[in-house]
Amino acid sequence: MASFLPFKIFVVEDNQWYGELLLHRLGQNPNNSVQRFTTARACLEQLGQQPDFITLDYSLPDAKGEQVLRQIKERLPGTEVVVISGQEDVSTAVSMLRQGAYDYLVKDDNTLDRLWNLVGKVEQQVRLRRENTQLRKQIGSRYSPGQAILGEHASVQLVQALIAKAARTAITVSVSGETGTGKELVAKAIHYQSSRAGQPLVAVNMAAIPRELVESELFGHEKGAFTGAVARRVGRLEEAHGGTLFLDEIADLEPSLQAKLLRVLQEREVTRVGGSHTVAFDVRLIVATHRDLLAEVQAGRFREDLYYRLLGLPIVLPPLRQRGNDILLLAEAFIAEFCALNNLPPRQLTNGARARLLEHPFPGNVRELKAVVELAAVLADGEQIQAADLPLRAGPAAVGPGSQLSLRDQTTAIVQACLDEMGGDVLAVAARLRIGKSTIYRMLQQRELTLG
Repeated sequence: MASFLPFKIFVVEDNQWYGELLLHRLGQNPNNSVQRFTTARACLEQLGQQPDFITLDYSLPDAKGEQVLRQIKERLPGTEVVVISGQEDVSTAVSMLRQGAYDYLVKDDNTLDRLWNLVGKVEQQVRLRRENTQLRKQIGSRYSPGQAILGEHASVQLVQALIAKAARTAITVSVSGETGTGKELVAKAIHYQSSRAGQPLVAVNMAAIPRELVESELFGHEKGAFTGAVARRVGRLEEAHGGTLFLDEIADLEPSLQAKLLRVLQEREVTRVGGSHTVAFDVRLIVATHRDLLAEVQAGRFREDLYYRLLGLPIVLPPLRQRGNDILLLAEAFIAEFCALNNLPPRQLTNGARARLLEHPFPGNVRELKAVVELAAVLADGEQIQAADLPLRAGPAAVGPGSQLSLRDQTTAIVQACLDEMGGDVLAVAARLRIGKSTIYRMLQQRELTLG
């Protein structure tokens, strides 16, 4: 593992006795790999070893500290250098710190203890950085196109290819598809395979934010900008600086804010609510929607200029019902992962269960499939998942003018179907059906509806 790599230290000191003293003290930590050099040239020739930490004597026989420090920082900007000098000169210390020295120590009785503490701090930072790098590699592997969007159907292979192409550039990406098809997974796959993988990925669901707070959420606000703004808040655009901003359900953005977002994206700078100063930002933008955005433009609900600004590389996710045997491939993958995480013995789908999965329309798409097979793995009495273990809903097929259901029952069926399709997102369901969210919460409280 990266966290157990030795911590490399170079000791650059021409005084034989003091150099041996530093070598002995720093070598007391078995995790440290310490080498000593008596000249600047000898040290610089070995920088290819990429030391993590260097103690640098200010007065060496072949160079001054400023010259050596400058060359080290040019070649290894991430390596920390502590300058050790026999003279206490404030101006020299300030100069060395300005050039990038981690610290400046004067040789006295406390130098070894202070150096030991500094090495400990830097070592902790280096190990944390190594662990983060390793974690980013693991995440990148998990969100490779073939892993994030699992499937063998031709439509899915096209999506995987587009993800790979998008990751190679900073082009804006617009993802469309029904709720539950994996739009956020596409955003994660693009981000973690791109050059921005080490920077933030900030996701915002536009449908889940109260309309009066969207502007503050995106652009931030200054203290006192409105009632309740007790402190400055950095917006999501600033938060994503250097990385990727994922705006889900972009079609829900208010027309007035569409104009503001367009200007911000064109200028690449944002002004916080209640503020007067602009803040520059650098983000890679990915947007998603379950609606037909072009139809929204034609209906006058979405700005045409913003539409073309956001279109970029379009990626369309197919609904699960059109992916054939991918349903079984995904189901088996979800079951295996769930059993492994919950220390359950492996579960297998019977032929009856497989047939029932293939027959179901899955209005909730991949999200619904995952929830169904995970619950089935729990309900199964043995190592086989039977058709009866699959908690599949009949859906709203019986709803309509010719239905024998009462109006209230039909209403409940419609709301329940939307809840299933939209992953239990009450605010999104309320917006789609144009009913009050309190109505849905009341129906949930009275057990007329269920989540999950």
